[in-house]
Amino acid sequence: MFKAMLIKEFLLVLRDKHALAALFVMPAVFILIMSLALKDVFNEDKALIEYAVVDRDNSLESYALLSKFRSNKMMTEHNVSENFGKPKEEGVQFIVVIPKGFKSQFSENEANSTALQIEVASDIGQSHLMLFKTQILSSVMQVRLDMLNLSHEMQDHRDGKVSKKIAFDEKSMMKIHYAALDEDEKPTSTQQSVPSWIVFGLFFVIIPMSTIFISERKQNTLMRLSTMNVSLPVLFGGKIIPYMLINQLQVWVMIAVGMFVVPLFGAAPLTIGGDISALVAISVALSISAIGLSILIATVVDSVEQATTIGGIINILLGAIGGVMVPKFVMPEFMRDFANVSPMSWGLEGFLDVFLRRGTLSDVMYEVVGLLLFGLVSLSLAAIIFNYKIRRVA
Repeated sequence: MFKAMLIKEFLLVLRDKHALAALFVMPAVFILIMSLALKDVFNEDKALIEYAVVDRDNSLESYALLSKFRSNKMMTEHNVSENFGKPKEEGVQFIVVIPKGFKSQFSENEANSTALQIEVASDIGQSHLMLFKTQILSSVMQVRLDMLNLSHEMQDHRDGKVSKKIAFDEKSMMKIHYAALDEDEKPTSTQQSVPSWIVFGLFFVIIPMSTIFISERKQNTLMRLSTMNVSLPVLFGGKIIPYMLINQLQVWVMIAVGMFVVPLFGAAPLTIGGDISALVAISVALSISAIGLSILIATVVDSVEQATTIGGIINILLGAIGGVMVPKFVMPEFMRDFANVSPMSWGLEGFLDVFLRRGTLSDVMYEVVGLLLFGLVSLSLAAIIFNYKIRRVA
């Protein structure tokens, strides 16, 4: 009987081509799109700032500052006229005006120094503005240091001494190392996007699973099975096992997309840095969590339309809250805390532990236990509701 139920469930799934597309094609497309869209976020050589400069001082100091700007790989310069408009109208984020008298900033009498004027587009976020201000301050300090070195060199030359320059080299001042990664290794957009859309794709079993469950309930298939003394664990198990296998196939298909397809379009390939056992554990736990929620929704609603609508809304909400659609590292603190209410967040953290943080099985155990508990609680509630509805019909 149990074998026949498994065969039936696989046949129903395989015949539903739209469900298979939602489970496999959609997450693969999302992985490709998001990996390409975010690849420059993790590329420190990619320009993040579009700016223009209007030099009204035309001094040695202003030329030196312009040279520092142009050597900065994070910034791309555009040309504007003296009678420039708003930054957005000029196609830039910032316009730096070097006013006449700017060189007085580098004189000994700084009381009469003239400040730079920066025009900012109105839709620029504070973090982006802070980044630009940091680049400006760094460039100004480098020019100051160059001027100071030049002054000392001229003085030492007059005195017949050997001049010693004061260096301002960022690479010699600090060394960046990402936690859990090898030396000089950097996180990539693929390592961020693949876990997110694996989690989202696994939870998409809500729609096909609940649709099939409700169709069988309306056709009295479940009622007939219950009258044949098929126990509830066997009835639920016949649905859980096929979808667990489908979920695991989803995981490895998405991993293959990240490793072999995404690099063909110019993004970094996915690498599995952690233990395979940790990857298997978190994917199985996430699958049980998604399937438990799917069966719970299927037992609560009364029609396929309700299951599709409610399941889709719940899936999107859990994804939005849990950091799938918007990475948690760009969220404000209260939203990062709130994300913990979503099981997708637990699954995402587990996958990030494996792909990004070189995690082992012990590192993902907290997320695994949480997902298993969520799935078991959902299945228990579904069993209670299902038994109640069966007795009421009988």
